[in-house]
Amino acid sequence: MDVKFSRMDKKIGGTTCVYWRAGRCNRNPCKFLHRETSSLHVNARSKYCGKKSHSSSNNTSKYNPKKKLVRKRGDGTNVVKVSKKSSTSICKYWTNNNCVYGEQCPHLHSWFQGDGFSTLKKLHQHKKAITGITLLAGTNKLYYGSTDGTVRIWDCHTGQCLKVLNFGTQVNSLISEGPWVFVGLNNVIKALNTKTNLEFTLDGPKGRILHMTVGNNILFAGAEDGVITAWRESSEVKSPFELVASLTGHTKSVVCLTIGRKMLYSGSMDQSIKVWDMDTLQCTMTLNEHNDVVTSLICWDEFLLSSSSDGTIKIWACMEEGTLTVLYTHIEQSGIVSLFGMPNAKGKPILFSSCKDNSVRMYELPSFSERGLLYAKKDIASFELGHDGLFFTGDDTGLLRVWKWNELPKMTSD
Repeated sequence: MDVKFSRMDKKIGGTTCVYWRAGRCNRNPCKFLHRETSSLHVNARSKYCGKKSHSSSNNTSKYNPKKKLVRKRGDGTNVVKVSKKSSTSICKYWTNNNCVYGEQCPHLHSWFQGDGFSTLKKLHQHKKAITGITLLAGTNKLYYGSTDGTVRIWDCHTGQCLKVLNFGTQVNSLISEGPWVFVGLNNVIKALNTKTNLEFTLDGPKGRILHMTVGNNILFAGAEDGVITAWRESSEVKSPFELVASLTGHTKSVVCLTIGRKMLYSGSMDQSIKVWDMDTLQCTMTLNEHNDVVTSLICWDEFLLSSSSDGTIKIWACMEEGTLTVLYTHIEQSGIVSLFGMPNAKGKPILFSSCKDNSVRMYELPSFSERGLLYAKKDIASFELGHDGLFFTGDDTGLLRVWKWNELPKMTSD
């Protein structure tokens, strides 16, 4: 017994007890120090206590909060200057409110990095991932849906939740067009008329409705079975939407849709992009430049932008012969979840690239110069543009954040 106590009393490597640091060490005696040591012992602490060393959320940087610079004085003595290590990665301990290093932490203690914008408010009411955000045209009502089965309606002026719609099954996508709000569920779409308060059910798709878009008075819905179902708005009061086509060709789930240049573009888990003529609803070409799931599509001016889980953003342009060709490929360090574009306060086009490392990188186009970073605890997959410089992001924890460009562009008259 005496030998065992003697070993327990021995301090190992001058290492500070991480449990003592957190205020919950219950060992007496404890083989680790109950006082602070230098940062040189961080690796030893993680080894003996069974925890990883303090690191960023993407674990790409080794923890080394201080860097010593040694220089000679005129009298020959050494002067040691300590400087903090800079980092562009968010501290995962700070996000959970338990970082013990405070200002000495080498990682960011902020949900964003960059100039020209700021975060205003967070609305954390959903229990699961946010799968769609839409601002109803001509109103201040913001709708956002979640896989927890609900759609919440918020007043953007007061910041108050006006209503909660419970659908009893996960909401997979959400868009609005005019007075209509379309909610993509499993096997059906709920069409809500916000003027008449009437609700209609659109049948036909199989599996989860993963993405929707509207063009030429046609609602297109991409589903889990790889089929794009199309409804045209009609004048019938009892049935305001008429099923007009089922677009087949993808072999796996349709993940994203966008419309531009009188074409519908669809991206799929089969790694392809298909181009559909909006007049004939026929597929005119298939693009196979990505090596993984095509996660997002944007039509911006004359260009098509696509992203993928393969970590690339591709810029496509239409050639004289009508074919689409990749002009530029931008590579991220991780897979891309979603793309979103908007002008900043100065009117410059900004592309938001949401990556699987829980960050969103902001680029100024066409140069792809980095203009900022947003962070979250989990992937940010949903975006929406608001009024007066506002924009919104929704992540997989169910958190919706309200952001604002700090300076609005000045309006000029001719």
